[in-house]
Amino acid sequence: MNYAKPFILLLTIILLSGCAIEPQKIEYGKDACSFCKMTIVEKKFAAQIVTKKGRASKYDAIECMLNDIKDKKETSLAHILVTDYTRPEKLINATNAVYLISKQIKSPMGAYLSAYASDNEAETNQGDLFNWKAIKKRFN
Repeated sequence: MNYAKPFILLLTIILLSGCAIEPQKIEYGKDACSFCKMTIVEKKFAAQIVTKKGRASKYDAIECMLNDIKDKKETSLAHILVTDYTRPEKLINATNAVYLISKQIKSPMGAYLSAYASDNEAETNQGDLFNWKAIKKRFN
């Protein structure tokens, strides 16, 4: 019985599944911010980018991510993610998020910046709302 073909097929499936370009789990209290090098601790403010080559960069604050990607082309990124402030366990697409700058919510780097999945969630706090294009402009 020839076992080579099934073995090669199984090996190919395993190798291809290992090459998926996906976000990595953020290890709070262990991972360091790719921009400022501080330990990522606060779950409500974390962010992450993943390049199309699969390299993940993790951030302790959205403002760190925004400062780090200033000179990068968005077309080179497979994922741009921010934490939904109201659901800290959930990373959402940064380009669809609503951003709030509010003195009531202090982010790790002091920009008072948080992200939300919808306008309704962000509007429960006082402050200035931004979409992706506007928040990038604000940090450039």
